[in-house]
Amino acid sequence: MLQLGKYNTLEIVRDRDPGLFLSDEEGNEVLLPNKFVPEVFEIGDTIKVFLYLDNEERIVATTQEPFITVNSFAYLKCTTVSKIGAFMNWGVDKELFVPFKEQASKMREGSWYLVYMYLDEETDRLVASSKTNSFLDNSLVLLAPFDEVSLIASHPSPYGWNMIVNGKYLGLVYQDEIFQKITVGDTFKGYVKKVRPDGKIDLTLQRHGYRSIDPNADQILKELKASGGFIDLNDKSDPEDIKEVFQMSKKSFKKAIGTLYKKRQILIEKDGIRLVE
Repeated sequence: MLQLGKYNTLEIVRDRDPGLFLSDEEGNEVLLPNKFVPEVFEIGDTIKVFLYLDNEERIVATTQEPFITVNSFAYLKCTTVSKIGAFMNWGVDKELFVPFKEQASKMREGSWYLVYMYLDEETDRLVASSKTNSFLDNSLVLLAPFDEVSLIASHPSPYGWNMIVNGKYLGLVYQDEIFQKITVGDTFKGYVKKVRPDGKIDLTLQRHGYRSIDPNADQILKELKASGGFIDLNDKSDPEDIKEVFQMSKKSFKKAIGTLYKKRQILIEKDGIRLVE
């Protein structure tokens, strides 16, 4: 079955004037236009292609790599606004359509938006929506504390940053857990702190508790090596200075340098920390 909005591995079955005709295991065929045909190929070879609808609403194949696939999120630039909606650059020849009804706020040409792409069941077309919360569901959260998760920055709140978790859920990183600049569309590796009874997810960008010590220690060692073996920060330093250099809290920093000191990998001096050679 040809899968629209996804990568498909298909067999080359015919070479004709407009390009190569590709087939799936069920015999469904699709055209790969000449401009995407590889220099070397043989009938019977398989090729990985992305499938979408061309300007005449026909399924077509491309070797271009889109910025987004069906049922996923991405941060895309609005290139055009027309009477029927907005259009986004998503890395393939035909732009991605965002109907007005799917715009959380009126889109403007040249601006960037976090969107979700899906297959519209009424039209069988790939469309996008900036109403991203509509595609997240926290009614059954299959996560537990300490789980590592993939995050996409969705939007700020008075308490911190809302994050899309594993492309399924909405979670929150509280302000006191943030030690770096965050903008919409940024991607991170994060960790679950708590899943509340109502399905809300508390997140952190660092391993919490004892689990954070080794990764933080490794980060400090890397920074020390990159700085020639000495950094003018220690357990008495200002929390903001530590945050700026290491993107971690002073508490995490103190735990990490304590671990390194006990392992005799660093010296804690009056004016900083020094790598033991």
